[in-house]
Order: sequence, then structure tokens, then C-alpha cells
Amino acid sequence: MTSHARIGPIPAPVRAALPGLSPAWRRRLASLFWGLVSLGLFAGLWEGLWALDLVNPLLLPPPHLFLADIPGTLRYFDRSNRIGSLAGGGGVAALLITMGWTTMRVFVGLGLGFVCGVLVGALVHYVRALRNLLLPTVLLLAPISPVAWLPVAIFVFGIGDKPAIFLVFITLFFTIVLSTGAQIESVPKTYIHVARIMGATGRQTFWRVVLPAILPSLFMTLRLNLFAAWMVVLIAETVGVGTGLGQITSMARSTFNAKLVFFTMAIVGVLGFLSDFALRQVQRKMLWWVGPGGAR
Repeated sequence: MTSHARIGPIPAPVRAALPGLSPAWRRRLASLFWGLVSLGLFAGLWEGLWALDLVNPLLLPPPHLFLADIPGTLRYFDRSNRIGSLAGGGGVAALLITMGWTTMRVFVGLGLGFVCGVLVGALVHYVRALRNLLLPTVLLLAPISPVAWLPVAIFVFGIGDKPAIFLVFITLFFTIVLSTGAQIESVPKTYIHVARIMGATGRQTFWRVVLPAILPSLFMTLRLNLFAAWMVVLIAETVGVGTGLGQITSMARSTFNAKLVFFTMAIVGVLGFLSDFALRQVQRKMLWWVGPGGAR
């Protein structure tokens, strides 16, 4: 399946207006076009329900309302990352700093969870003693919701960035451990046999045959858990951090500020979209041996 088949046909206006572009750029523009159409339909439906008085603007303010007073909304954001600091109306810079702190917690937790998950998953698969010792515990802890770990994270790490990073770590870690073992099992045996025939050691077989074979599926697991990580970090920031976009959302809920709630939700949605896009670019660069239709 080609890339543009997944996002719909390339619109005729795009093809006619940009005849000199390469097929890759046309597919990107087609993706952008359909994304704007999708967002436009969603916003138009929301605005239409408001225009027909089918939604209460105090509870569900349409986009033109919660985006109308951006300077007033930005006064709730602050440049500092200190617990309990009073917002000083930092404006756009304060918003970007707040977004940066939340994004940092997500990506640090995901990075640690991915690396540690692959390491532990490989050890559990190859070392029988570790498999017998660790796998039952992993299977016991994996079904527990990451949110249930929040009190434990606060008890162990206190208030600050660490509880949020730990919750994102937990969101991914057990899934990657189990997925790594399953993916190693699914590597075609012919790959292993060919590597051994060519004289590769066990370590070389893992790094040059097994790991490249399982990385595409592990990256897909990472992308699927990326959105769960954004959900979890907002909860952690509400309780265990006291700063970030999650704290802003909690404050808006407590003060019944629906405009601030939806503005922050829109920011989180944009960050989630951009982080998934960035992860796909990293995946495309790192998994250079995967064809265009394989790394999605």
C-alpha cells in the first residue's frame, strides 16, 4: 500500500496548482489538505451546534469563543516551573515554557521506558533464570493502570518532575517488555540460520539480525502508547507535579473556566499531533532498511 492511499487521493487542485513537485511532496500536501478538511468539518459541526443553540457556550464554548481572548488566556501561564508559583502573565513565552516542560516529561519517560523495556524484554527472552524470576512479576504488574501508580510515585519521588516521568515510564515499560519477547519469537528462523551459517556470534545475531527485525513493530507499539503517555502526564501534573499543562487544566476546572479548559485541550492535541509526527520522522530515519510502506 502506498503512502497516499492511506490518506485519500491527492485532490485535483493540489495536482493542478503544483505540477512541478515530486510525488513525495504531493503526498505531504495531500495529507495536509485532508487534515485541514477534517479539522474544518469538526470545528464547523461544533460551531453549527452552537449556532442552533444545541450546546451551552458556558459548558462547551465553540472554537471562536475560547480562541477569541488569547491574551487573557495566556495570563494563566507562568515562566517558572516552581511549585505554587503565581502566574505573572508571561504571555506566549510562558505558554511555550509550560508546553516545553510537559513535553520533556513525556519524552524522557517514553525514552526510558522504551530502552529499559527492550533491554529487559531481551534478557527475559534469552536468559532462562531471569525469565523464570521476572516474567510472572511483569505479568502481574502489567495490567495495573499507570494512574494507580501515582501515589507510589509521590511516596518514592516526592513532588516534582520525577513522578510524572515515572508514570509515563510505567505506561510504556511493561508493554515493551512483553512485546519485545513476542517479537523476538516471531523473527523468521531462516534469518537466524543464515546468520549462523555466515559465522555470526550470538551477540552479532542479536544486534544485526534480531533487533533490526523487531524494531519496526516496537516503534509502532511506542507510537500507540505515545497518546496514552500524554493522558497520563496530565494526570500526574495535576497531582504529583503542580506545574505544566495538567495543572493549568486542573485550575481551569476548579475555577469553572471552560474557555481555558478547551484552550489547554487544544494545545495538548497539537502537541500530541506534533510529537507523533516527530516520532514518525525519527522512525523513518532510524529504520532506513524498511521500505516506504513498512515504517508507518
